[in-house]
Amino acid sequence: MKVLLAGATGAIGRPLTRMLVAEGHEVLALARSEASAQRVRGLGAEPVHADALDREGLLRAVEGRTADAVVHQLTALKAPKRTLTADDPSNVLRAAGTEHLLEAAGVLGATRFVAQSLVTGYGYRDHGDRMLTERDPFGVLRGTVSDHVVDGLTAVEGRVFAARHVAGTALRYGVFHGPGTWFDPDPSSGTVPVPVGGGGVMSWVHVEDAAAATVAALEHGGAGEAYNIVDDAPATWGEAAGLARGGRRSPRLPGWLLRRAVPYLGDLMLDTALRVSHAKATAQLGWTPRRPGPGAGRAR
Repeated sequence: MKVLLAGATGAIGRPLTRMLVAEGHEVLALARSEASAQRVRGLGAEPVHADALDREGLLRAVEGRTADAVVHQLTALKAPKRTLTADDPSNVLRAAGTEHLLEAAGVLGATRFVAQSLVTGYGYRDHGDRMLTERDPFGVLRGTVSDHVVDGLTAVEGRVFAARHVAGTALRYGVFHGPGTWFDPDPSSGTVPVPVGGGGVMSWVHVEDAAAATVAALEHGGAGEAYNIVDDAPATWGEAAGLARGGRRSPRLPGWLLRRAVPYLGDLMLDTALRVSHAKATAQLGWTPRRPGPGAGRAR
């Protein structure tokens, strides 16, 4: 396929671009600057000079081009923020960015569209010990700052599933670990605080596995379908912080201090227990996680 990829230089975008090229797909990668264009060329992609938030510029950039599919991997979440608002940059990309990319798909003649979603859309609360599946309610709000994230994710999925000109698929990734994430094994990268005692249980996925799932969804994903993309062993935030190497340690904060310092992390790391199953993705996409996560080596 010929694929327009938005987010090619991100944590998932880099391995995803390499995998697509290695499997014989042609990648057109959005690039907002010449520096970004150079990076995507280094990954084997052809840069398309455009910003997904600039509707007119994006449509001009793709005019006269063709593609079979569009992949939306844009996010602006580089580091934890103290608070979140409805106009948070990631939410803007999930709303306006998705709309613009869907329009670009129409100009390109693309018939497939794969978008990034997250398992946190199931809701920031204690879901208990049961493994959640795609049949469980998605978009559950709790009246806190984390509702902005949930609203953004439901907006992405709603727009993609409602589009009539493409077969839209949403991938509900677990929390990412690996290069370019909050839990980067590179000792020179930054750290994020985690709760004393480890915090709540979350579902995780390595960025390489997330990229492989995205390729599988492009090739086998169903129209109007969402897939959970997680590893086999949910784990605490403290266990994820243990993935860091080189002697680097994430700061451990008491729960009350973490909640006061970064309310969003309180909702995420203290109040949420989220165990999610990837059985549907394995059955329908032929995908299974291959890289060990923070809970590897113990039963879920």
